Amino acid sequence: MDLDRAVLVIVDAQRGFINPHTRPVVLALVELARRWTGAGRPLVLTRFRNPPGSPYERITGWTRMRTPAEQRIVDELAPWTRSAHIVDKTGSSAITPEFACLARLHGWRDLILAGMDTDACVYDTATTAYHHGGFVPWIVTDACASGGGPDHHEAALLLARRNLGPRQLLTTGRLGELLTHPGPGPGACA
Repeated sequence: MDLDRAVLVIVDAQRGFINPHTRPVVLALVELARRWTGAGRPLVLTRFRNPPGSPYERITGWTRMRTPAEQRIVDELAPWTRSAHIVDKTGSSAITPEFACLARLHGWRDLILAGMDTDACVYDTATTAYHHGGFVPWIVTDACASGGGPDHHEAALLLARRNLGPRQLLTTGRLGELLTHPGPGPGACA
């Protein structure tokens, strides 16, 4: 991991995605944002919107995440909404044209992914980044959660280990070590 070309992407930490399964990860996201930005590193917060007529509505009948109250980033991350890049999206992946433009502008290559839902938007962002060719995805396993519960979270991590490689999964503790001692990262030659 090249920390000088890394960005922390907190995916869809929004009020409408908070439930008993996702609530506990909010504190991990706050601590991650605090440590990351405290080290002078860039932060992106994504915000999902589900417009009328979306595939979510047409195919699955899911009509949530339409109101400003649901779409609002959780209060605990509000202090970072003034300094972070906010990327709005209507699909599951955060790799939107706006994000790609920001990445080119700032030279981001390593995407540190955390947030909600592990089995949807976090995983989809990671796989899109993997296939993009210019990005290297990293999933912070203990800073993600799934509204469907721990089985969905673990299923996504299982697929990520297989499809992205086990080295692309790390914990908040490991990321903290990298921030404190930014030597060769996971997968790098010493």
